[in-house]
Amino acid sequence: MAGNPRLLRRTGGRGFRRSVFLCALVGMLLLAPSAGGVPGDPTPPVITPVYSPSLPANGWYRGSVTLGWRVEDPESIILNSPGCETRTFSADTPGFPVTCTAESDGGTNSGTVKIKLDRTPPTVSAIPERVADANDWYNRPVTVSFSGTDATSGIASCSSATRYGGPDLASASAAGSCTDNAGNLAPASFAFKYDATPPSIFAVTALHGNRSAQISWRKSSDTKLVEVFRTPGRNGQGESGIYSGSATGFQDKGLVVGRKYEYRVIGADEAANRVEQRLEFVATGALLSPTPGLRITSKSPPTLVWAPARKATYYNLQLIRAGRKVLSAWPSRPSYRLRRTWLYKGRRYRLQPGVYRWYVWPGYGRISAADYAKRPLGSSTFVVAK
Repeated sequence: MAGNPRLLRRTGGRGFRRSVFLCALVGMLLLAPSAGGVPGDPTPPVITPVYSPSLPANGWYRGSVTLGWRVEDPESIILNSPGCETRTFSADTPGFPVTCTAESDGGTNSGTVKIKLDRTPPTVSAIPERVADANDWYNRPVTVSFSGTDATSGIASCSSATRYGGPDLASASAAGSCTDNAGNLAPASFAFKYDATPPSIFAVTALHGNRSAQISWRKSSDTKLVEVFRTPGRNGQGESGIYSGSATGFQDKGLVVGRKYEYRVIGADEAANRVEQRLEFVATGALLSPTPGLRITSKSPPTLVWAPARKATYYNLQLIRAGRKVLSAWPSRPSYRLRRTWLYKGRRYRLQPGVYRWYVWPGYGRISAADYAKRPLGSSTFVVAK
């Protein structure tokens, strides 16, 4: 059916041109590309890491970890995803980077994470503030500090220093630890021997000899060494060491009669703890007791003691006071006990205050033979105080 030319001419004007423009505009909208360059998908994929086990709060794993990826794009399919495969990590690493890249019609996106894994405990050292005081023993308090190293995650903290001051033990120890940033903990300890208690030296005595002193002592079982020092010393020295060893006695010879000496007896244990006892001593010759110049009272008469003379069968003791002989006796043993009163040549004497000097001669054979040594054993004095 043919159209009306007149009618066509009427409609082919402005209305026709408007219809053509609308059709072209709709076509352009339908064919226009999205923000990603692909029609209908304006955004790239969303990438999310998936850890198994879950990521610790401090970011560090202490065992194997599996890393996967969740790649999502609800508007188009995933075209490519290099690096997004599931992987398991077991070796220590301070931060291994892993990147997942995904492409869709909406574009390309990528995500990167670092796997931090440390399953190795730190290396910890216990460090004393000083070396042992003596023979591997500490004899005074010692402080032990703790430090550590960790090659992967580094050290987070270590125990505070410990100060040890007892009890005495041959197997003492100080313990601590260090923790790395991954949470691995490692202990450390310092074993040592500790003894701060000195040994015992007791019952120190000195027996008189002829220009000698027999120094004796007792000691505790832990005493390893005994040293004896004397003042005045030998050869004009102020003090001399005269003995060192483990015995319980020592004889000091060559003393000067009437001289006052001081002995220091020192005991030491294996840890070098020391104890000291002092003793004063007045040297005698053959007349041993009382010591020269000793002060006594008349209420306590002394026993006069002297060194035995070889082959002597008796002795003649003579006692002088104020230049006068007040006693002569013939004991058979090398001692004589004075009385508060006594008879001599028909006269009674008393132990009155004053200075007394006494002599002893060895005698041989019968007393009636009057066979005496040419010289006395010696002489000495004592003082009776008022």
